Amino acid sequence: MAAPVAPPAQPPVHAQEMTVEIGILSLSDLQTDPATGTLHDAGRRTREIVSYAVAADQAGLDVFGLGEHHGPDFAVANPAVPLAAIAQATSRIRLASAVSVLSTADPVRLHQDFASLDLLSDGRAEIIAGRSAFTEAFRLFGIDLNDYDEVFTEKLRLLLAIRKNPGHVTWQGRFRPALHDLPVPPLPRQQQLPLWLGVGGTPASVERAGQLGLPMVLGLIGGDIRRVGAAVERYRAVAAGAGHPTEQLNLAVSTHFYVGATSQGARDDLFPYYREYLRPKPPTGRGWHVSRADFDAVSSPYGALVAGSPQEVIDKILTEHELFGLDRFLGQVDFGGMPARMVHESIELLATEVAPAIRKELGLPSA
Repeated sequence: MAAPVAPPAQPPVHAQEMTVEIGILSLSDLQTDPATGTLHDAGRRTREIVSYAVAADQAGLDVFGLGEHHGPDFAVANPAVPLAAIAQATSRIRLASAVSVLSTADPVRLHQDFASLDLLSDGRAEIIAGRSAFTEAFRLFGIDLNDYDEVFTEKLRLLLAIRKNPGHVTWQGRFRPALHDLPVPPLPRQQQLPLWLGVGGTPASVERAGQLGLPMVLGLIGGDIRRVGAAVERYRAVAAGAGHPTEQLNLAVSTHFYVGATSQGARDDLFPYYREYLRPKPPTGRGWHVSRADFDAVSSPYGALVAGSPQEVIDKILTEHELFGLDRFLGQVDFGGMPARMVHESIELLATEVAPAIRKELGLPSA
């Protein structure tokens, strides 16, 4: 009898053959009710987010992602908790953090949380790890911003060590006590927890993903999407130079998203929520003012915002696939105080009109 074949050191993102996956994500932003001047209720907001994931699963979408934030204007600080609730109400959709702020997390606890989620979901959990553009978590968890890149690099190294062999972890670093041949239970249902790196397009982040041969989620926030083509090429070139096989180099993009019945109607409906989401707010003053002209520019055929009629959204996702060779598209589907009815209608159109057309155009099997 032939000897068993050893599993690959870095398997594909999940067991089945990769296709172009279509999914949604939420960052759980809380907006101020204009009538009362108070933040919307975090409990209600979280329950609505769960309902979006359930609707996406039932409609046949592939992925649901949930962000992590530690400021008072967001509802979710630990994505694994709502994702566990979603796991019990869904059967097929993959469940990802979007992103886990690895710089301020304990990689041991992070792996444990998502291994537990993987067991609950029967092998559907993923981690998208990132550094975060928000500073609240650094203050909350006592991480010096002067160590911003070094602490992320070290914690990523530990997470990779745990992921490779969670039964026997030996590791030493500067920002956490050493581990000497210790187990990190529980073991996930999957052979390894899928791990993506979420990046904003900075050269160092892109090169890190390529050097490690990790799948990359590229956040498209604004501007002309053609300008990020160089970052994608650099990612693949660095990965190839480091000897990583092509099948490891899965690429996703995430962006603000809305699909409505008509082109003009979708833009008119979305604009006030997009403007509200991005406008500067106290106490940080973070954000920027968006005029209607700015909005129309960013929703143009090569703008980062994916919004419009089903056919416009189909065309833009196919354009991104042609430009970048996408394996996954993630649309941030709820933001700026958008009512739940509007979000659900957008999810339904994405699942019933947009995703089937993309799969057909690319010769992929239907969901």
